[in-house]
Amino acid sequence: MLSFISSLPGAVAQGAIWGIMAVGVYITFKILDLADLTVDGSFGTGGAVLVVCTAGGMNIWLAMLAALIAGCLAGLVTGVLHTKFGIPAILAGILTQIALYSVNLRIMSGKANLPLSVMRYKDILLVTLRNINKSLIVCALFVAAIIVILYWFFGTELGHSLRATGCNPAMARANGINTSTNKIIGFVISNGLVALAGALLAQYQGFADVNMGRGSIVIGLAAIIIGDVVFGKLFKNFALKLFGTVLGGIIYYIVISFVLWLGLPANDLKMLTAAVVALFLGIPYWKSKIAEKRVKQIPGGETNA
Repeated sequence: MLSFISSLPGAVAQGAIWGIMAVGVYITFKILDLADLTVDGSFGTGGAVLVVCTAGGMNIWLAMLAALIAGCLAGLVTGVLHTKFGIPAILAGILTQIALYSVNLRIMSGKANLPLSVMRYKDILLVTLRNINKSLIVCALFVAAIIVILYWFFGTELGHSLRATGCNPAMARANGINTSTNKIIGFVISNGLVALAGALLAQYQGFADVNMGRGSIVIGLAAIIIGDVVFGKLFKNFALKLFGTVLGGIIYYIVISFVLWLGLPANDLKMLTAAVVALFLGIPYWKSKIAEKRVKQIPGGETNA
């Protein structure tokens, strides 16, 4: 048990990084009501750009900015494919994700894995497995900054129009809102955050891998659903909902750490992730069914409902 407790700070730090990625997924999945599978590719793009830029001598903050921009460009491609070519969002994301596999390999000069020496760059890396306390503080600052910026942005006229696009596209168009442009903006912001999280994870683990983003969408959905199920009734404010998503990512990684501590083979983690997502996706459905049965048991419940 002591070994599990000692691993908790690392699980929290890594969960916060994936929570930032989940906030990006939240924008397309919850706000725009679109399924975007680009994230499996753009997450790795962020990590690849960060490692290459840092190894090339670029300032770490500029490398983070480059990773963010690379993710935004990936989202732009998906948005254009969806809105200008009429390709369904889920398929547009898959096409971009497939293309990004080759792009990521090119960024890393054809190598599937590119190390980032923690000993060599320990003084400039923002997060690292060798300094958990610093990583926790940096992750907390990133989470706070992202939530504050997004809360402000979605309170602006443009932000409200993005939310209207997701809630009711037909009504939004009737009110003169350019829903196509808004969707593109949503894809851009979403994948920018995903790539930013990928850049943080590359620093934390000390390498970028061409497959590091595989399954990211499932982890992002897990964080969103866990946050919604656990904190949905408590967190009504938009900023708190974003924070709940980050907490969902942290809870997810604590659960993963606990299961690994129990002795589950690491090869079964993907299966466990799928099971966790399926479970938490099913909870709201089961709750609604139980509520319907209770209403029907009340005299005149069917009529009043």
